[in-house]
Amino acid sequence: MSGEQSSFLHNTAVNHKPTYGIYILVWLVLMMLTGATVAVAGINLGNITIVIVLTIAVIQAYLALTFFMRLEKENAMFKIFIGIALLFLVVSISLLFSNYSFL
Repeated sequence: MSGEQSSFLHNTAVNHKPTYGIYILVWLVLMMLTGATVAVAGINLGNITIVIVLTIAVIQAYLALTFFMRLEKENAMFKIFIGIALLFLVVSISLLFSNYSFL
C-alpha cells in the first residue's frame, strides 16, 4: 500500500463520526434500561435484585462511555485512568456489600 493510500485510510478512520441515528438509538436503549432498572427494583427478587440492577448500571455506563464520551478515540493513558477509576469503584462496592449480610 502506498503512503498516500494509507494516509487516506487513516484519515477516514479517524474522522468517522457516529450519525444522529446512532445517538438516538443509544439514547433509546439507555431509556429502556432505566425503565428496566426501575421495574426490577420494584420487584422483590431477593438477593438477585442487586446483582441485576448493578449489571444494568454497568451496561448503561459502558454505553455512555463508548458512544457519548467517545472513549475509544482517547489515548491509552486516559483509558488507563478510566480503568483505574473503575477498579476502585468495584473494590469500593465489593467492600460495601461484604459488610452487609444478604444471605
